[in-house]
Formats: sequence, C-alpha cells, structure tokens
Amino acid sequence: MGDAGGPVRTSPPVLAEHMHRGLTWLEGTHPSDGKWPGLTVNEKKVADGMRIDKDVPVTLRDGVVIYVDIYRPEQEQPDEKLPILMTWSPYGKHGPKTFDIFPNAGVPKGSVSRYAAWEGPDPMHWTKRGYAVINGDGRGSWGSEGDCEILGLQEAYDGYDVVEWAAALPWSNGRVGLAGVSYLAITQWRIASLQPPHLACINPWEGFSDFYREYAFHGGIPETNFVKFMEWSCRCSFGKVEDWLALHEAHPLLDDYGRSKSVQDWKQVQVPAYVVADWGDQGLHTRGTLYSFSQLGSSQKWLEVHGRKKWAYYYQPASLVRQEAFYQKFLKLESSETDHWPPVQIEVRDRNWVGTVRAEQEWPLARQQAVYKYLDAATGTIGDKIPAKIASVSYNSEKQDDHVHFECLFDKETELTGSMRLRLWVSTNNGDDAGASGGASADDMDLFVQLDKVAPGGPEAPVIPFVAMSMIDEGPMALGWLRVSHRELDTAKSTVDRPWLQHRRLLPLRPNEIVPVDIEIWPSSTRFLAGQKLRVTVQGNDIFRYPLRQVQLHENTVNKGRHFIHTGGSYDSYLVLPVVETPSKEDKKE
Repeated sequence: MGDAGGPVRTSPPVLAEHMHRGLTWLEGTHPSDGKWPGLTVNEKKVADGMRIDKDVPVTLRDGVVIYVDIYRPEQEQPDEKLPILMTWSPYGKHGPKTFDIFPNAGVPKGSVSRYAAWEGPDPMHWTKRGYAVINGDGRGSWGSEGDCEILGLQEAYDGYDVVEWAAALPWSNGRVGLAGVSYLAITQWRIASLQPPHLACINPWEGFSDFYREYAFHGGIPETNFVKFMEWSCRCSFGKVEDWLALHEAHPLLDDYGRSKSVQDWKQVQVPAYVVADWGDQGLHTRGTLYSFSQLGSSQKWLEVHGRKKWAYYYQPASLVRQEAFYQKFLKLESSETDHWPPVQIEVRDRNWVGTVRAEQEWPLARQQAVYKYLDAATGTIGDKIPAKIASVSYNSEKQDDHVHFECLFDKETELTGSMRLRLWVSTNNGDDAGASGGASADDMDLFVQLDKVAPGGPEAPVIPFVAMSMIDEGPMALGWLRVSHRELDTAKSTVDRPWLQHRRLLPLRPNEIVPVDIEIWPSSTRFLAGQKLRVTVQGNDIFRYPLRQVQLHENTVNKGRHFIHTGGSYDSYLVLPVVETPSKEDKKE
C-alpha cells in the first residue's frame, strides 16, 4: 500500500467470515445524482489558507482503492509534523455544504465552510490551529471502489487501514484522531474497537451503541421513516450498495445481521474518548451514546450531555474550544484545559433552551435513587402506593392519538436524571368493537409511550417543551416503545431502572391474557418544581411525529382493537423514577 505516502502499518487479519454474510445488494445510484463533482485524482491546490490534495488514492488491504481529501495549513513549515483529524462515512466528502435542507437546525449560514464533510470538522477552522484534516469516502461510496456495506465491520477494517496509512505520511506526526457527528461517530467506535496502533483519540459526537435497539427496532417495533433517509444517504456508488430496506424487513429479530452493525466488546475501545450526547435525540442517539460511554474500556474518557441541537452544538464556538483542548492534549501532546475537566458534565433541563450545567463524577449517577411510583387507572394518577382497587383503562389502538395518560404531581423540587422503567399490565380485546378491526384476533400490541413535563394547573395546563431531534423546539421529555411479543427480558442485563429485552423470539398473547411488560424510557434529565407534573401518555401509534424524514416513525404496527392497561391489587403497574438529590451548598463546600 504505497499510494501517497508509504505502507500501512501492521493490521489485524481480515476476518472474512464476519463481512458481507447474508447481505443482499442493489446496484448503486450514479454519483452524479448526489451532485458529486467527479474524481480529480491527486489534484493539488492552495485556497483559503490551506494546501488541498483532492481525491488522494489509498489502497486497502484487499486491493480496493478508496479516495480521501487532505487539508493542511498553507504556511506549513518543511520540518513541521502535523496531527491529523479524520472522518469516515459513505455520505460524501464533497458535501452537502449547507444546513438549509434541514429546517431549524440552528447552524448559522456561512458558519461552516464549503470544505467540511457533512457532520464533520471544518478544515478551515482546524488547519488554522495546526491540524491536518482527512475526509474519506468509504468503500463503495461515490468515487471509491468496491461495494458499500452500511454500518458494517468492513468499514471498521477500512478505517483502520486509512488511520495507519495517514500516520505514515511524511508530514504526519504519527497521531490520528477521529471526529464527527452521528454516522461519523458510530464509525469512530467501530474503528477504535480494532485498536489501530496510531489512533490517538476519538470524539464520538452522538452515535449509537446498538443498531437493533436504538435505530432499527425500537422496543421491537420496526422504524419506517429514518431507514428510508439512510438508504437515500448511502445510495451513490459505482458498485453495489447494501439493500438496506429489504434487509431491515428480513431481520425483525435480533440476529447475526443486527449484531454485525454494532461494537460487541466495548472494553476493546481503549483510546482517550471525549463523548458528547444530547437528551433530545430520543429514538436515535441518546441511549447509545450514554451506554457506550459507560461501557468503553478507556481509562481516559469524558462525557458531556446537553439539551440543545446536535449540529448547532457541535459547531458553536464554545464546543470548538473544548474539542481543541481535547485534541491538543492527545494529538499534540500538550497540556490543556482537559487536564481539569470533570469526568462527566450534564445539563439538567428546565425547558427548551433553559437548563443548568453541572459537573459529575460518573455515569450513570451513583447517587441516583430508584423511586417506585404506581399507576391508578381509576384516577389517571401516579402515586406512592399500589392502589387497593383493581381498575383498567383502554384506548382504540388503531385510531391516531387515541390514548390514556397518567400524571404524577410533584410537591417539592425534584430532579429526574437517568433511564426509567415503566411496568404495565396489558391486554387486548379481539378487535370486534366499533371502529376497530372487524373481529380479527389480536395476539400482539405495539405500545408507544411519551413522557412530558406539564405546568401547574388543571387538565388544560400547557405541556413544557424541550429541544428534540436536531431541528425541533417543541419536543417531548422522553420516549419509550414496546412490541408486546418482544417482552422477554434479559435478566442478566436488566436493572431496576432499565429493562433489557432479548428480541430473540416472539411471545404472542393468548386470548384474554393479561401480561406484565417492561418498557425502557430513554435517558433524560429534567428538573420539576413544586406543582409541576410528569405526564405519561400511552397509545398505539407514534405520539411524537414531525413532517421530517429525519424523525423516527413506526408506521407498520400490529395493533387491532382496544388496548387495556390494568392497575391496582396484583396488577402493580408502576414507573421507576431516577430521582437525584442535588448536593446542598454546604455539602459542596465540604
């Protein structure tokens, strides 16, 4: 592998049995459909204070050639050795260069240059600070050779090869850091788990840890909207591309295909990591970013969790300063403010755009207390004791937004930070009531759960909104999902505040059967004042919807007829709240 800078360093063997297993393929869409500018192999120019090498070929271990763009400072000294920031994805290193296609993303026009890869670091910013930036087009995407496997192990091995190739470039200082948001964060985890010798650090900004649970099948319910956006985003290739939608439909349970899309041993990720999450990416990034941080094997790791929009937060000046401090320490080997960072920093939200940032020592928070609160179907309330009287409440599962809700009133200031566990006793009728499915038998249920913060007052009291999904100003506090036939728990991994579902087999409902189910409510951090309420809404279809292809939807439900929720007596339907006692001022002084 000698293209543009010498051989790749020692690498692990290709484990061919783990790649392409069971995949089906489509012919790629011609890259011109994505406004690809075409290959200009090894084109060199100077512009905007940078030396730019376009479409530099890199030969991977199996002979496939992929292409990268390299950006370096224009005033680079002959003997200067540069640290490298690298991105890796199939989205295209050429663009898009504007956030206009994502309404209300919050990234000011012109604040990110035309050289930045989508969701990646801006070369104009970083070259001014003494870094080189390498943006790669993954195997089978755009001009790079081969076939495009999405989120697979092949990407990790290819990324490994390019890290080692980049470290051997004559102007490199031999230290490579990975960077970027979302897909670019997920590939960081995969590459780092293979431990390239010259990978010095990673900055995964809102990725995920579990392809099946966090992306493709929420609670076992297939996601139907964002998967189409992913297929569209990865379509451009001169080769073949993974048949994303067909494979999504073909693998409804967690099997080897689903596992192949995720890191399996987080202890293998051992490089320094600056991990960033936001509370609002419910259904995509929040759960997995937090879980991966808690599991990774690095002895030097930092977590930052905010309540804002991820792209705007990534590019805002204060975040760039923190990124620079991190890279300065691990790529330039210089002291920086990172030496004084707390291990964890979270924003405790009051509402959209309002919250308090606080330093912590770990995640999950050690002082979090699991507090049980019990649902009462007779009153629609959530209280401290199991109701003595058995009651039930129902909704039409096939009618959009027909629902039931339960409210918990706080009599003092209370902070909820962490995951929640919702236990419900549920059943379904046979679908023969008016407006339902004309007598068809119902042996399964799709449950959608939304948590909201509600202002003081009666039934018409307003919901307090939160920032959500990178573009939305009026989103929910937290979400949860469950297909009831997927209710089987992994008891070894389940905790009091987070049920862990196996997704290995289906357990259909029998006629008139009432069963307990455990629904994971994704992590959040919210402060409630006395008089404010927590509202839990349950229905048979998406509660949080938005007319954007980037928002998760679940349009193929199994619902028929009415859903019943049972409470009281032996039906101990409950919600586990992650209550956090904030240290008093006196405690902080000590």
